[in-house]
Amino acid sequence: MQILKSLLIVFSIGLLTACNSKTKKTEPQTVTESVTTPEVPSHALSESQRIIDEAIKAHGGDLYDTANYSFVFRDNTFQFKNNNSEYVYTKIYNKDGSKIIDVLDNGRFSRTINGKPVQLSDKDMASGTGALNSVIYFATLPYKLNDEAVNAKRMESTTIKGEAYETIQVTFNEDGGGEDHDDEYYYWINKDSKKIDYLAYNYSVNKGGVRFRVAYNKSVVGGITFQDYTNYEAEVGTPLKDLPALFEANKLKELSKIKTEHIINLSTQK
Repeated sequence: MQILKSLLIVFSIGLLTACNSKTKKTEPQTVTESVTTPEVPSHALSESQRIIDEAIKAHGGDLYDTANYSFVFRDNTFQFKNNNSEYVYTKIYNKDGSKIIDVLDNGRFSRTINGKPVQLSDKDMASGTGALNSVIYFATLPYKLNDEAVNAKRMESTTIKGEAYETIQVTFNEDGGGEDHDDEYYYWINKDSKKIDYLAYNYSVNKGGVRFRVAYNKSVVGGITFQDYTNYEAEVGTPLKDLPALFEANKLKELSKIKTEHIINLSTQK
């Protein structure tokens, strides 16, 4: 599945794309990790997998596999319904007085306007797919961090605001990683709660950008954790590993609030 292209439009960032498969990463990359990041032990790959698995469990675990939720993001209604490896994502919104429904059904994108199917260009289908995928991706983090296109690497642990964090770097395979497969992400996972408190990413389109997000307003609905984010900007080219220190020094510019609102567990609705 592709996840990333249109998040630049939706969230003003570079998007990431990953397959929907939950296949775990295998060990061959361990040697590369120990060469490119000498400070990280040779077992970094297996350690990154352990940390990600713990984070997924802390945020909702197996409940994600059959999750069925709706929520509102920037006045648009989104729904995601998972059935293990299968999924249906939906976006419902109004534009120019018309009701538009976008559906991504196991990778197949379609759109109706006022209940009537419309033909879309390849460009519009790719844009719609990316936009829908990206919103669901971030709303359900860290669920997709085990996807097949994801390459995760454990980096050096750090402390932010007096709390201890594991640091995970995420990059993407070109095959299945989408048009923005060269984007890079960092996730800071609290060593005590096992939850993502901070994340960062860089992207190259539209002259590039670097973003740092701080989670707040965490809520648990039907056993799954949802959280909002404050979105900060750093200078293009700033290493992601440096962002926590810049944040603590108040040297990042706040751009926006990323809010997931009116969350409903549809599985409990009659």
